[in-house]
Amino acid sequence: MDRDAVGRWVAGYERAWRTSGTEPLAELFSPDVSYLPSPWAQPIVGLSRLGLWWDAERDGPDEPFTMTSEIVAVDGDRAVVRIEVEYLRDDLARWRDLWILRFDADGRCVHFEEWPFTPDQPDGHWQRRGEPR
Repeated sequence: MDRDAVGRWVAGYERAWRTSGTEPLAELFSPDVSYLPSPWAQPIVGLSRLGLWWDAERDGPDEPFTMTSEIVAVDGDRAVVRIEVEYLRDDLARWRDLWILRFDADGRCVHFEEWPFTPDQPDGHWQRRGEPR
């Protein structure tokens, strides 16, 4: 994979999120994909299970959102991408994510690990008692 190929893959992911159904997932993910929606989550394994999760997670193809991406690194079959998403609804939802990706020889993702953060989410750093935040 190179930066252009990763950029096309990310654009395909956004198109798939905006598309009805889950058929586009087969172009993006391998049949035995391991998909972690957060670093501590149990992986969703396999394309059919990913499709069920995918449809349950989104409001539908008409869900209004904006998405920007920045490819942070590409090394062989691995990539790291920074994603910013804003879901434009009554209760604005903002996310800043890191995606850790691994691809097969056909350019389909075999491992997807998302590190999602919202503005109100604790930063995850351990804090000593009495220290300022």
